[in-house]
Amino acid sequence: MRTALTIAGSDSSGGAGIQADIKTMTANGVFAMSAVTALTAQNTTGVKDIMEVSPAFLKEQLDCVFTDIRPDAVKIGMISSSELIRAIADKLKEYRAENIVVDPVMVATSGARLISEDAVETLKECLLPEADILTPNIPEAEVLSGMRICTEEDMICAGQKISETYHLAVLVKGGHQLNDANDLLCQGGVCRWFYGKRIDNPNTHGTGCTLSSAIASNLAKGFSMEESVERAKTYISGALGAMLDLGKGSGPMNHAFDIHGMFVREAGKEAE
Repeated sequence: MRTALTIAGSDSSGGAGIQADIKTMTANGVFAMSAVTALTAQNTTGVKDIMEVSPAFLKEQLDCVFTDIRPDAVKIGMISSSELIRAIADKLKEYRAENIVVDPVMVATSGARLISEDAVETLKECLLPEADILTPNIPEAEVLSGMRICTEEDMICAGQKISETYHLAVLVKGGHQLNDANDLLCQGGVCRWFYGKRIDNPNTHGTGCTLSSAIASNLAKGFSMEESVERAKTYISGALGAMLDLGKGSGPMNHAFDIHGMFVREAGKEAE
């Protein structure tokens, strides 16, 4: 069985972060492992508190994973401090990790900055050179490219610029009032649009975590970069289309929408 590692923060409500990553990886047929960067107290209405782990403890987690069950792919989510970013980059280099997917959680959908300028610079300097694919949203792509993105042509320009600067594939995610469901993959000087059907579902908590984890899962299974992105988009459309409705805010998706069988059956329910 192929394996994948998520390096990210914990979401106590289960819709994003480590929890979403593990659900996604499991649903996409790989064995999921994790290294936790922070604990959060959060739910569908927002984040109440964050407690970071130490760089030394994060390194110990990574050592334990890589020296026992080596991951075929690695997904990296939000890392809020320069010290943790350096710790991750050091271990990825040490173990020569492959199929590295970075979801650069820097700017919230609301436009609020989530990590410091110093941490952004460390991300650019230490972590992005180790990555195979980066999955920024529009505001994050603006930070990484240093340009405003207002049109699809701007997306192409920014995607090519980021790809050339850091020598990796870049999936610039649509949304933010710009072609909501269409994403742009740029790699090796070539850009390809991945068109998606807009799903009228307000419960989108964890979509970025889920997409990047699905890409990592498919890379772990040997699919090409383009195939992995296409399969990941199909998966997330299914998870959103299941129309799960939990919580008082922007709720989670149904990561298990395509899992059937006797072990998910509720008491008193006959098999369909």
